[in-house]
Amino acid sequence: MQSLKACFVLVVLGTVCIPNARAQDRLGAQGAETGQHRLQQWLVPSPAMDVASRARLFRPPGDGPFRLAVIAHASTQNVLRRAQMPQPEYRALAGWLVARGFAVLVPERPGHGGTGGRYLEDQGGCDEADYARAGRATADAIAAAAGFMRKQPFIRPDGMVIVGHSAGGWGALALAGENPKDISAIIAFAPGRGGHANDQPNKVCAPHALMAAAAEFGKAARVPVTWLVAANDTYFPPDLSRRMADAFRGSAGKASFHVLAASGSEGHWLAETEAGAKIAGPQLDRALRTLAPPAAKKR
Repeated sequence: MQSLKACFVLVVLGTVCIPNARAQDRLGAQGAETGQHRLQQWLVPSPAMDVASRARLFRPPGDGPFRLAVIAHASTQNVLRRAQMPQPEYRALAGWLVARGFAVLVPERPGHGGTGGRYLEDQGGCDEADYARAGRATADAIAAAAGFMRKQPFIRPDGMVIVGHSAGGWGALALAGENPKDISAIIAFAPGRGGHANDQPNKVCAPHALMAAAAEFGKAARVPVTWLVAANDTYFPPDLSRRMADAFRGSAGKASFHVLAASGSEGHWLAETEAGAKIAGPQLDRALRTLAPPAAKKR
């Protein structure tokens, strides 16, 4: 964990943590742009020094520079489900952000899908779950990918936004706890770990540990956080999510909490759907309203 932590600290200070030399040779764009929103496959660094993460990149028209938004995906403790996960895209949410001038990166973290490698975010067993450690590991992966993309010529170095979903949102909260200076806003869709304990809706492993970890993340958090949960989320229901948000804020974390309308048969997946992007749109617009306007181009 110490090596991962050191890597993360370097990233938030502006230095990119690179995988081994063989992986480093492959980093960057992996093919041509295709279709709407200039979809392109990339490889980006990860905290696993022998693994480069697959990523989808979406961009507005033109040369930029664009603000960067990084979308951090959900996860599962089930090793077979993780291995079979399709590469995350969050296409509707990415399209919403592209329409507002963002380049959007959706990296796949180690231990998932085709990226493979060791699962760094293991929370441990249900009763003794270490949610703080799991969140920090997710934050390391987000930071490694974001730090690499900030160095690209078409990306603005300021005004970065992190959007996290479920375990990805939990990692975004952990990242807020590191008080990174280059991130302007964090948007967390139903952040948490341990939901659907034993595959049972509305059951969460060690909820007291979630509260304690949320409070720990909030202690040093100064980045504005927008915390969103659907009314029919059965992984982290609104009442539980509100208590987590209160724990985060009670430690001086800056977070606005919002319960959104029900979405489909399971609100936890709101961030992945077109209907969900529309439901969340007003709160997303409010979250982005505080960002400074793009600097005028020099003539």
